[in-house]
Amino acid sequence: MASSLYTLVIDAHDLRAQARFWCGVLDWKVLYEDDAEIVIGVDESATPGITFVPVEEGKTLKNQLHIDLNPDDLDAEVARITALGARPADVGQGPDDPWRVLADPEGNEFCVLTPKRSLVA
Repeated sequence: MASSLYTLVIDAHDLRAQARFWCGVLDWKVLYEDDAEIVIGVDESATPGITFVPVEEGKTLKNQLHIDLNPDDLDAEVARITALGARPADVGQGPDDPWRVLADPEGNEFCVLTPKRSLVA
């Protein structure tokens, strides 16, 4: 039997702030919270979720793994997410690339794509 994606784990300094930000971005809710982790998702039975765990060290390099968001409208979504606390990030993308790179409040890069209807198109 193959594995399925259960959760993405994101290191964070301020778990609650990160959870609030990503709940706002994804229209998810906090499903579980204690001092060692916060889990967010659509609901308790819908995977994957995102889990935030505390770390002491700061982020020093570009993410090795990042989240891609698929909006209905690229420009409107970038404006909405920026209002939630994201900021533009430069990871070497060009001005004509069909996505925008943003960073969450702790500097983790993610992309907002042009609308997609398939994983391969």
